[in-house]
Amino acid sequence: MRWEQGDPENPYNWSLTRKLVITVIGILVTINSTLGSSLPSNEISYITDTFGVTDKNVKILPMSIYLVGYIFGPILFAPLSELYGRRWITIGTFSVFTLSTMGAALAPNWSSLLVFRLLAGIGASAPISVVGGIYADIYESPIARGRSVAVFFTTIGFGPLMAPIIAGCSAPTIGWRWSFWIALIIAGVSFLGLIFLPETYGPRLLGNRAKRLRQHGTNPSIFGPLEIESRGWRDLLQLRTLLPLRMLFTEPIVTVVCLYLAILYGMFYMYFGAYPIIFEGIYGMSSCKSGAMFLPIGAGDLVAIALGAMYDFYHDRVRANDKSSIRAEEVLRLPPACIGGPITLISIFWLGWTARTEVSWAVPFASGFIYGVGAQLIFIGLLNYLADAYTIYAASAFAASSCSRSIFGALLPLTVTKMYESLGVAWATSTLGFAILLMSLMPFVLIKYGPYLRSRSTLCSELKKQREEREMDSSAQESIEP
Repeated sequence: MRWEQGDPENPYNWSLTRKLVITVIGILVTINSTLGSSLPSNEISYITDTFGVTDKNVKILPMSIYLVGYIFGPILFAPLSELYGRRWITIGTFSVFTLSTMGAALAPNWSSLLVFRLLAGIGASAPISVVGGIYADIYESPIARGRSVAVFFTTIGFGPLMAPIIAGCSAPTIGWRWSFWIALIIAGVSFLGLIFLPETYGPRLLGNRAKRLRQHGTNPSIFGPLEIESRGWRDLLQLRTLLPLRMLFTEPIVTVVCLYLAILYGMFYMYFGAYPIIFEGIYGMSSCKSGAMFLPIGAGDLVAIALGAMYDFYHDRVRANDKSSIRAEEVLRLPPACIGGPITLISIFWLGWTARTEVSWAVPFASGFIYGVGAQLIFIGLLNYLADAYTIYAASAFAASSCSRSIFGALLPLTVTKMYESLGVAWATSTLGFAILLMSLMPFVLIKYGPYLRSRSTLCSELKKQREEREMDSSAQESIEP
């Protein structure tokens, strides 16, 4: 069974209003997920004082252990969403996140806090990979899908930027536990919207339709795509649950994109350790004011969304005027990442070499705006590229990306204190810049060799064949209409 042209149950054919509601729900659960990731970053000293923890190497664990949950969650939840559908996977994991956040607020000791943070990270890992798949489910047009994914991944950056302000202002006044209570309130409000999330995964909807037809006796021999592909747990474990890992290690495009984004993501979480060193250590700011130093990064994210929308609009007009243009994901998606690399590189060296007492705090503060623009352009370009290249497997591609990013996000912050103590602010920050300098060449390489790599990919070839069949069906339908 497959969708017929114009089928109203096909998520691609849903109304714009319904799609926008789904988009907003996805944004809400993602903000909660990423807000939790950096929530303890600006209140670590208050938490460790409460539990009597003095070892510098373990003080960062409340943040890093959450990202460990990010590592394992997408490996399981994204493939399961491609078998059982997006709705119940998202609702179930968000419930785990909400309850674990409450557990962290009530934690009686250091060990229990770390356990609840790990569980919260596992629950929060699903939106990072599944929500991108939801958007791929409902937006068929690459332009519409690109805009939704751009907004989605900008919200990924906003959550962690809000958390240091919440923690930095609440911990010294009403106590560090209140930052978790505030996060719980936000999660509760978001859960009310999540209840209305419909199922969006096309193969699951087709399977539900086939089941209804069999039950009514209309056609007892009809089955949906998922029912044909997998009938047992052994097939599930081999074909679905391991798909993100298989893509990460056997799809060269996924491998290189994941590596670039992992380095960038790990560096972003290193900033949560570096900013207090710079703005509290060098400029003597309070934890609340230091948390506000992240705001320019958020402003840069918003500008990146506007630039991405302008680029999509321009490219859409070019394709509309040139009917002979060939679909090419590299040409359509990668230019923002090509521009974002050098912009991010400038911001890193700007921060590292202007953060000193004889220079006003406003100068390194302003570097965050440039960083937000550049980093977000990289994310927009590369993740939209993955979504277009792998379409119905987008959730697994995003899961592979989320897994690799979280490994770097969990491990790299552990090195911040030692690195900045041994190298100093300027050279420690420059070390991050040298890594970005090398990786910024990758989008240009993909523009040249990406089509060849996709032609050698089994998954991409399968998706290309399905797309060509849909286009042929659409052309045939148009030819028989009066």
